[in-house]
Amino acid sequence: MQVWHRVVAVVVTRIFLGLSLLLVWQFVQTAAAAVLPEDRADVMYHSYNGGGVEVTGPSILLRKSFAKNFSGSYNYYVDNVSSASIDVLSQASPYTEVRKENSVNLDYLHDKTVMSAGFTASRENDYDANTSFFSLTQNMFGDLTTVTLGYSRGSNIVKNNNDPSFEATADMRSYRLSLSQVLTKDLLLGFAYEAIADEGYLNNPYRSVRYVDSSVPAGYAWQPEVYPQTRTSNAAAIRLNYYLPYRASVYGGYRYFDDTWGIGANTYSIGYIQPYGSNWLFDINYRYYNQNNADFYSDLFPYYDAQNFLARDKELSTYSSHQLGIGVTYMFAKNGFGFIKSGSANFYYNYMYFNYEDFRNVLDSTPATVGDEPLYTMSANVLRMFVSLWF
Repeated sequence: MQVWHRVVAVVVTRIFLGLSLLLVWQFVQTAAAAVLPEDRADVMYHSYNGGGVEVTGPSILLRKSFAKNFSGSYNYYVDNVSSASIDVLSQASPYTEVRKENSVNLDYLHDKTVMSAGFTASRENDYDANTSFFSLTQNMFGDLTTVTLGYSRGSNIVKNNNDPSFEATADMRSYRLSLSQVLTKDLLLGFAYEAIADEGYLNNPYRSVRYVDSSVPAGYAWQPEVYPQTRTSNAAAIRLNYYLPYRASVYGGYRYFDDTWGIGANTYSIGYIQPYGSNWLFDINYRYYNQNNADFYSDLFPYYDAQNFLARDKELSTYSSHQLGIGVTYMFAKNGFGFIKSGSANFYYNYMYFNYEDFRNVLDSTPATVGDEPLYTMSANVLRMFVSLWF
């Protein structure tokens, strides 16, 4: 996979969507108890289509407890990527490839403490990523407060399909703190903080920046991007879940992010969950995101080697996005069926719209002046369908 589309394949389809209906529902129900995750199996199909990029694939999750105080899980995740994005079409040719990810996790429960450790390995033809993590969750104050501390370490190998001799490394360390607090019988507060330190080759071996060059017909030329080899980022988020008298709940949150590259970002979200009867659960949610550009970003540099660090990644530009999501969950076999205790069928759809304020569409040659091309916008559709079985 061209490395920059790992953002689309991983972040958008798995994290960018926010918490699902069941995760929100379970978060409210289990916040006041130290327990192991339930035995379950999930089979999911996911799809992302936007900006010339298509990402589809299956995911399988198996989780089982054993020896009374232990629980283990395995997750297999696949991204089938087909890309003809603006980045690819402006500098290269469309491509297709596959990313495969395997994850294992082990939880141990002792009294009111849960210790978890895991490992994830992701493979594609030009990027290998290995991540290990450990977390400690403690319930206290009459089980009204839950605190989690987490640490993860990632080691990545970056390659270049156009240059077999190229190979670089990048390391990541993440430190996390989260808190859930039962404020009243109907109100739950969640807070999370994460600090990430990245070091190594942090840019993209395929990506280039453009600069003014009157000697070529286009009026601009390309040169490889250059990033700093370190990056430290911080993110803090707060979330409230309120249980309404008629079985429904409303939730909302805010997240702030900044880093040493000069990016500052804000995320606002709100949602509503409504059960219907004893089998159905509906959700509607909205998310707004905005950020400013990195210090070394520019859509068009004035000349070759205009500064020490150079970037033209639209994800480092100034932009905003809107996301509207809906979800439906149907619970079945609630009284059990064979070895199955219960099950659910789940459907989630998200529409996203991105508005870039200083990244221009170089594929639109309407203007006569370089740098006056239309600003780039794009939309995306994200679909997740999965079946969960508890046993």
